[in-house]
This record gives sequence, structure tokens and C-alpha cells, in this order.
Amino acid sequence: MKDFLRSVLLVLVLAAVPTVSFAQAGRSDRLSQLENAKIAYITDKIALTQDQAQKFWPVYNDFSDKRRELNRRLRQLRITAPDALTDQQIKDNLTQAMDLREQEVKLEKDYFNKFQKLLSIRQVGKLYSAERDFTREVIKRVADRRGPRTAPSSTRTDE
Repeated sequence: MKDFLRSVLLVLVLAAVPTVSFAQAGRSDRLSQLENAKIAYITDKIALTQDQAQKFWPVYNDFSDKRRELNRRLRQLRITAPDALTDQQIKDNLTQAMDLREQEVKLEKDYFNKFQKLLSIRQVGKLYSAERDFTREVIKRVADRRGPRTAPSSTRTDE
């Protein structure tokens, strides 16, 4: 019965995932809903106890914030079109991107060790899987609500 109630709660939370464009008004509310859905999803998938959850979520949130910042900085490097840069600027951007990816790997290793102090190794393994699954589910739901997209027609003809 407990698993059934958890499943119902999970479905209800995931149903609340925002369905409209993040660019519209109320973006922070939708991001908050998405974050709450992620918390419920991960908590369920890795079977956190209440005591574990109290210790785990502050550490995980710190990890997520740091990872998000590294990814934001990496995206900024990719914004500039290479044709608008000198060869040295391109080299500098690529070097910075590699440095950021190294920082991300170091961050993941550091938090892998921190997570092991709070969770069983099985729960840590499930955490990484749950993160990927949640992201896939959100992307799928957004894509389903936007409707099917047709692939651009190819200009190539096979004769």
C-alpha cells in the first residue's frame, strides 16, 4: 500500500511539471515546481529515509548549484561564433572549456565521496540513474506537449 501511495504521489507531482514555455511569465514558479518534482522523484527512486533526506538534500543542492554554474559558464563560451574570433581567442575559449569540464569532473568526484558518506553505495548508484531518468522524462513530456516535429526535408536526392 505504501508503494502504491508513493507511486500516486509521484504521478501527481510529475503531472505538475510545467507544460508551457519557460520564457513566459511565472518562470520561477515553474522552475520551483520542476525542482519539487525532481526532489520527489529522486527521493522515491533512491528510497531516502527521512533522516537521510535531511542530510542529503542540502549537500545535493550545493552540488547542483555548482554544477549548474559550471555549465552556465561553458554555455557562455559556446555562444560566440568562431568566425567572429581570432585564432588566439578560439584557442583560449577551447582551453577554458576544457578547464571547465575538468572542474566538473573534479566536482563530481568530490560529491561522489560526500554522497557515499550519507547514502549506501547502491543509493548513490541509483541517484545517478534517477537524475538521468528524470531528465529524460521531463524532456519527453515537454516534447509530447509541443506535438510532433517534422524533420527538415533533405535537399539531397538519391538517383
